[in-house]
Amino acid sequence: MLRGMMMDRPLLVSSVIDFAAETYPNVEIVSQTVEGGLHRYGYAAARERIGRLANALIGLGIKPGDRVATLAWNGYRHFELYYAVAGIGAVCHTINPRLFPEQIAYIANHAEDTALFFDLTFLPLLEKIAPALKTTRTYVLMTDSAHMPAESAMQGLYCYEDLLADNSPGLTWPEFDEHSACALCYTSGTTGEPKGVLYSNRSMLLHTFFLVATRPDLFAHNRTILPVVPLFHANAWSLPYVAPLAGCPFILPGAKLDGPTLYDLMESEGVEAGWGVPTVWLGLLEEFKKRGRKPRKLAQILSGGSAVPQAMIDVLTRDYGIEVTHGWGMTEMSPVGTLTLFRPEERGRPAMGRAALSVKQGRRMFGVDLKVIDDKGNRAPPDGTTSGELFVRGAAVVSGYFNNPDASTRQIDEEGWFGTGDVAKITPDRWLVIVDRTKDLVKSGGEWISSIDVENAALACKGIANCAVIGVPHPKWNERPLLVVVRAPGANPSKADILDVLGSKIAKWQLPDDVVFVDALPMTATGKISKKDLRAKFAAHKLPD
Repeated sequence: MLRGMMMDRPLLVSSVIDFAAETYPNVEIVSQTVEGGLHRYGYAAARERIGRLANALIGLGIKPGDRVATLAWNGYRHFELYYAVAGIGAVCHTINPRLFPEQIAYIANHAEDTALFFDLTFLPLLEKIAPALKTTRTYVLMTDSAHMPAESAMQGLYCYEDLLADNSPGLTWPEFDEHSACALCYTSGTTGEPKGVLYSNRSMLLHTFFLVATRPDLFAHNRTILPVVPLFHANAWSLPYVAPLAGCPFILPGAKLDGPTLYDLMESEGVEAGWGVPTVWLGLLEEFKKRGRKPRKLAQILSGGSAVPQAMIDVLTRDYGIEVTHGWGMTEMSPVGTLTLFRPEERGRPAMGRAALSVKQGRRMFGVDLKVIDDKGNRAPPDGTTSGELFVRGAAVVSGYFNNPDASTRQIDEEGWFGTGDVAKITPDRWLVIVDRTKDLVKSGGEWISSIDVENAALACKGIANCAVIGVPHPKWNERPLLVVVRAPGANPSKADILDVLGSKIAKWQLPDDVVFVDALPMTATGKISKKDLRAKFAAHKLPD
């Protein structure tokens, strides 16, 4: 094979913030801060602080390949960590603070994090779990000296702003192999312990390029974007990389994500596009109704994480003139896989005609290949009827889980494709439609809840002989868990008793919304609980308010 005669320059995350600082120096990042009030600066000022932070990391002994964890909201300091950590060849490990403390400790220990940066909100949490973190030796509180605690159970806490003040902004980024890891995110998208997805510099930049190339209109004219999707979840759908590359003003909402707070921030900052899960838009729609209008410039919403109801798309389109882009993907895909992508003849339809198409999960993003395998193991044709398990592959799709060969083997097929666990079909005009998913999992507000984890916790309650967790429809959260219990002979645990015990074992948002009691659970021919039958039986179950 004849090789081309082109320079071999590495694709590195650090190049994005350098480009933004040079090309869009005054385009703003605006953050709602944990301490209160707004912080704003341009990409050039962000690059200066990122340089200081990178030098501070080196001074703290962070080496290439070290995992640096974060427990933080959507704010400018978290954004700075994305670039400073990756820029020196280390790995930015964003941890979901909504997990139960024991899960957070498990993830930090499995990743072998050497340092952890956290917002003030999480000081009580870290005081509780720090003794259980086996490899973490450095803790940095992401605030200024005025807000550092006078007393804390944690000794030797560093102050983020003091570290930056003590270091120079001057830094020439090191060059290294573009396949070097830059970020790590754990997913509990399947049963069992969370699994780590380890991204490379190359995969991260390619995913960013693919997203911009597939839907350039989402970022055109320096569109002002507000990500409600957290920076600790699936790279905030790549926005921390796309926004500076495209020169988009980036509005970070901080910790408060209620309808009134989001509305006020969108209104004051002239937000044109919001990205988040359907639950967020339900709350924001209520605020629209209370105030009699949408925020003045909001024209586009990208929604993913769970299926977007047609009724919501219709209301946003018809009543508020907001175009809804439907996205589908996974943490394992960096994470975007498909997007609402109209062909010219479809783009020419009336708004409500486009809205009818937007309920589908979209067409594949450039750089992502899709295949559907039916129940006989054959590749399903794109006929819009034949469904099966959806498999994906691409330059930004995971090839295996970090330090977890068993899980890697289970998820990757013999041709090297990743099995998503979703049941899907593809139409003749190449729209992806998610028909179903691995129903043992409950997806609530864009977050996965493992039925096995909840079941295992419930089985530790006295008086339970057997149990199963299924997802039932919920008007706000898409799905919520229902716990179906068989009492042990002679025992009579109540719903309150069970939920009280569960409350000490799992996170609050993972708690079942209801508990029902049955004499026996349906079983399959192989002796397993038939959740298919349970879902059919409780399909119309009304959860308590």
